[in-house]
Amino acid sequence: MSFLKFSHALILTLASTLPLTSHAALDKNEREIIKQVDKNIPQALKEIEQAVNINSGSLNIAGVKKVGALTSEQLKAIGFKVEWLDGSAFNRAGHVLATHESNDPDAIKILMIGHLDTVFAKNDNFTTYKQLDTDTASGPGVADMKGGNTIIITALKSLQALNLLENVSIKVLLTGDEESSGRPLSLSKQAIVDAAIWADVALGYENGDNNIKTAMAARRGYTGWTLNVTANAAHSSQIFSESVGYGAIYEASRILNDFREQLATQPNLTFNPGLIVGGTNADYDSANSSATAFGKSNVIAQTVHVAGDLRALSPKQFENAIRSMQLIASNSLNGSKAELIFEDGYPPMALTDGNKKLLELYSDASHDLGFNKVVAANPRNAGAADISFAASHVDMALDGLGLMGSGAHTKNETADLTSLDKNIKKTALLIYRLGQLQE
Repeated sequence: MSFLKFSHALILTLASTLPLTSHAALDKNEREIIKQVDKNIPQALKEIEQAVNINSGSLNIAGVKKVGALTSEQLKAIGFKVEWLDGSAFNRAGHVLATHESNDPDAIKILMIGHLDTVFAKNDNFTTYKQLDTDTASGPGVADMKGGNTIIITALKSLQALNLLENVSIKVLLTGDEESSGRPLSLSKQAIVDAAIWADVALGYENGDNNIKTAMAARRGYTGWTLNVTANAAHSSQIFSESVGYGAIYEASRILNDFREQLATQPNLTFNPGLIVGGTNADYDSANSSATAFGKSNVIAQTVHVAGDLRALSPKQFENAIRSMQLIASNSLNGSKAELIFEDGYPPMALTDGNKKLLELYSDASHDLGFNKVVAANPRNAGAADISFAASHVDMALDGLGLMGSGAHTKNETADLTSLDKNIKKTALLIYRLGQLQE
């Protein structure tokens, strides 16, 4: 049994007693870490460009595998045992799992999480890396999150070059379906759960809220929902009559507006209808996020489909919101009927004492390096992430440690390259210090 799994309370006690140091008072190894990272930055920039120039939208199986092969070689080069976890069972490319095992059975176990895929389709014309100026680059997934993968690998490379990975065991899991999860989630996320059960600490390298002064100590969970409405079809002159009713579009509008009126003021709760289609005939293709419809202005709409998401900060908030939404949907207008279906989603990542302590350790590393203190980000400022599947299985978890930027999921995506060396150094220092906890 590992040191952390043996005593959760003990690690929090030890972590709280770590000395705070000024930048000038970093120990010899920590000063060498800074120098080693500086040496590795030019190669890190090249590796980001290499990865970005491979189109790897979640459904582009060949592209995701190609990025996986690239990162696998980089991890093998620093001595990690690398496996490709095939994703055919959940209709995605798969995941990279790289492992370094310490010879010390009590060494702290750290899970580092990234992802290989982007949101951009195979035929998208936003496909190449471009250096916009000294501090800024653009390209698909440059910040979300190929830059984050490079931070993981470069931090580990820097520590390995100095023989400073001896006190830690590490698993790096780079998933191939974070942006569009394979189904069922019980299969596509199993590798995260398994690695988290093994681990004591989980670190996520999404770009979070893109503020280098924050990190994600908590994340909202996510689930998708589909609203299907059917109603009586008739000539438009008969709408609102007792025998015909209000039609599917009015019923869908009522439901969505009641969602907004009754639930929109709850802290950290959001629900977004992202697609709506309705008419005499309406078909929604959930697999391709597309829809078709036929209708006429003088015919009462018979069918409506709405696809949306729901985000909440706790299981209880999810439960209450789902109950309220179902009640609203069931209170149908005359002549119509609604069905509200929720799918499996991402669990919330709770703000635990362990997460707060890990944030404190990360912030101390940042401060001691001469950078800013790091505080907890507002969970409203970032989406769901793979770390949520790990958080409940580890003593401490923290996310948003990747490459900062803006415009994620759009053709305006850019990376703030000034954050690259800072976040590599913070990660390397944090891992080194975590490795000292059991000594």
